[in-house]
Amino acid sequence: MTDTKTLAYINMYAILGTLENLCELVPEASDLLKGKKPVSIGFDVKGGPSATLFFKNGKCRMEQGVDNCDIKLPFSSPAKFNGLIDGTVTPIPSKGFTHIKFLLNEFTKLTDILTKYMKPEPEALSDREFFVRSTSLMLSAITVAVAQIANNDSIGKFTASHIVDGDIALLIKDGPGTTLRVKDHRLLGIKAPPENPRAIMEFKSIELARDLFDGNVNAVASIGDGSIRMSGMISMIDNLNRLLDRVALYLA
Repeated sequence: MTDTKTLAYINMYAILGTLENLCELVPEASDLLKGKKPVSIGFDVKGGPSATLFFKNGKCRMEQGVDNCDIKLPFSSPAKFNGLIDGTVTPIPSKGFTHIKFLLNEFTKLTDILTKYMKPEPEALSDREFFVRSTSLMLSAITVAVAQIANNDSIGKFTASHIVDGDIALLIKDGPGTTLRVKDHRLLGIKAPPENPRAIMEFKSIELARDLFDGNVNAVASIGDGSIRMSGMISMIDNLNRLLDRVALYLA
């Protein structure tokens, strides 16, 4: 069972939020924004999340709220916003009609590139550079999705209630890393490794991380054979694994 509101938070921060990383990692994405006038798009979901994407100088960043956006896209419910992400809803701006060309052109192309990396064709993964970028983007998205599930999903909140304060490091050996910061049983996904983690989950290779993300190997078996290294406060990792199981349901 999944929750529509939780999915909206995941779609906002874990999916659209990954455009930040896409513009850092993929030249094809950043080139779309170079030489363009800065513009921002606000997504305002009634009863759900609210955030703005700012595009400038080939880069993208997300901030909470929609007070300073050039284009504002209102959604009457989390379900309507989820429809934007799955392609079944076409939003009508309530502000910023003069920027509609950016929305229909550059922004649409950016989301198409993101989809290409987040849901790649099998043959695309044979290219090493594409493989590394795609897996790095997935790590960021999954980290943020874990936090949204912990904070919004009923089962996720129950799991989070058992996690002590501190930073959990999600690391790929010789590759990227992310942080899940726990404070008062609420989680924040940070797209960079922590300086002083209280618990660590490290994948022995980017290939293993990819297999886990794609559901091709079992996490418990990988822990058993040492392919995943755990250290620190193991109870934090145990509960993280429960949250990761929920991520698989939402991002399936």
